[in-house]
Amino acid sequence: MKNSQLYKGSLNTIIMKLLEENGRMYGYEITQKVKLITNGELNITEGALYPALHKLEADGLLDVEIEKVDNRMRKYYKLTESGQKETINRLTELESFIKNMQSLVSPKLEF
Repeated sequence: MKNSQLYKGSLNTIIMKLLEENGRMYGYEITQKVKLITNGELNITEGALYPALHKLEADGLLDVEIEKVDNRMRKYYKLTESGQKETINRLTELESFIKNMQSLVSPKLEF
């Protein structure tokens, strides 16, 4: 990932937002959607994605559905009810963080 330290803390929120918008997705689909949305600026590696997905599942925020597609098994991830609520909380927190960072990076000086 480009600027990996900046994005690393937001990976779970990015995943949850995509699942909120798209219903259910499989891992590779998530990586490609992020790449498309960011015009190739952000590439999520499998090494970052799958541990995040497994942690979200272990925390009860994701459900997994396994389906046979083209003779192979594919895992689809979707938000649980608590995952939907937590997504709203995390997005609110992220928006607040972004506003604060914008204030710090581009302060409007008042005299």
